[in-house]
Amino acid sequence: MLLVEKESKMAIAGPVGNLESALSRGDNDATLSALNAVVIVCHPHPQHGGTMDNKVVTTLMRTYRDLGVHVLRFNFRGVGGSEGVFDNAVGELDDLLAVIGWAKNNLPESPLLLAGFSFGSSIAARASYSVDGLLHLTLVAPPVERYEYDRDGVFNAPVCVVQGDKDERVIAQGVYDWVARLQSPAELICYPETGHFFHGYLAQLKTDLSVVLLRQIIL
Repeated sequence: MLLVEKESKMAIAGPVGNLESALSRGDNDATLSALNAVVIVCHPHPQHGGTMDNKVVTTLMRTYRDLGVHVLRFNFRGVGGSEGVFDNAVGELDDLLAVIGWAKNNLPESPLLLAGFSFGSSIAARASYSVDGLLHLTLVAPPVERYEYDRDGVFNAPVCVVQGDKDERVIAQGVYDWVARLQSPAELICYPETGHFFHGYLAQLKTDLSVVLLRQIIL
C-alpha cells in the first residue's frame, strides 16, 4: 500500500463490522522516517467519550508523525463510524488485533509500534504480546489498578509511560510503583501539575515524548 495522502480515511474490517480508521503519513524528512514504521494508537474509554479524535490521541498522532512514523488511529466498536457495541475491553482487544492484522497485510515492510491513552493503553499493552518484533510501546495515563497490563513485569519492547500527578481518574502513585517494578526497559514521564487529560501540557508532552522515543528506539 502506497502512503500518498497526508491522511487517508478508511474502514478496516473488524470482528463485528467495519472499524472507522485514519492513516497519517509520517514526515519523510524526519529522524525516524528511514524505519518506515507505523504506530497504532488506541483511544480512551468508549463509554466516557473516548474517540480517535481525542486531544491526547491526536497529540500522540502528531508526535509520531513529526518523527517520521506513520500513524494508524481507529475507533473501537460502537464509536463514531465503527460498527458493533462496547464489549468491556474484550471485544476491543479483538478490534486492535484486527487493525494490527490489517497493518501487517497492507504495510508488510513496516515495523510496528503501539500506543494508547487511558483505557486504550490497556488494550495496547495486552495486544503488544501478539506483535513479533514490536519496536515500542507508549502508555499514557494507564489505569493499572483496573486492567491487565504486563506479564510478570516483562514487555517485549521498550516502554514509555506518561502520567500526571493530579490525575483524577488514575491513581498516579500506583502507576509510579508499577513502573518501578517493571523488568523491561521503561521510562517514565511525569507532570506534577496536570490531570488525566494533560490540559495545558499537551505541547510539552509532545516534546518530551519525542525525546524519549528517539532515545529508546534509536538505541
